[in-house]
Amino acid sequence: MENEPGALSRVVGLFSQRGYNIETLNVAPTDDYSLSRLTVTTFSDDFKVEQITKHLNKLVDVVKVIDLTEGAHIERDLLLVKVKAVGAARDEVKRTTDIYRGSIVDVGPSTYVIQLTGPTEKLDSFMRALGDAVVIEVVRSGVAGMARGEKVLSP
Repeated sequence: MENEPGALSRVVGLFSQRGYNIETLNVAPTDDYSLSRLTVTTFSDDFKVEQITKHLNKLVDVVKVIDLTEGAHIERDLLLVKVKAVGAARDEVKRTTDIYRGSIVDVGPSTYVIQLTGPTEKLDSFMRALGDAVVIEVVRSGVAGMARGEKVLSP
C-alpha cells in the first residue's frame, strides 16, 4: 500500500464497514519508502476472504493484494511476556523458554521478560506451556508474512 497519511485508516475502515474482524495487523515501510507492507489476518470463509480481497483492490492506496494462505508462506509473530519468576518457578520458566528457543531479555528481582518469535501456533503453545506461571503482561506484534520461494509482492 502507499505509505501515505490516512491509507491505513481507509483499509481498517473497509473492514469495519463490512463487519469483518481483524485478528492481527502489522504495517511498516518497505525498502521503497513510498510503500508500506501491510499484513492482516482475519478468520472467515473463502467467500468473505474473496470479498475482502476485491474491496481492498478497489482502494486507491492499495497497490497489490495477495492471500498468502493460497500458497507456501512463512509467518512470524513476536511475543514479549512478563512473568513473575521467583524461587523454583524461576528455573521452570527458564527451562520452558529454552525449550521454545525464546530468550529472556530482561531480568528483575521477581520477574522475567521473555521474547519469542515464530508462527502464531508456537506462541500460543508457549503461553499454554507456562502453566502455573503468573503472567503479568503480554505484548504481541501481529503476524508478518511472506511467500516462500521466488514469488514476491511487488507492484
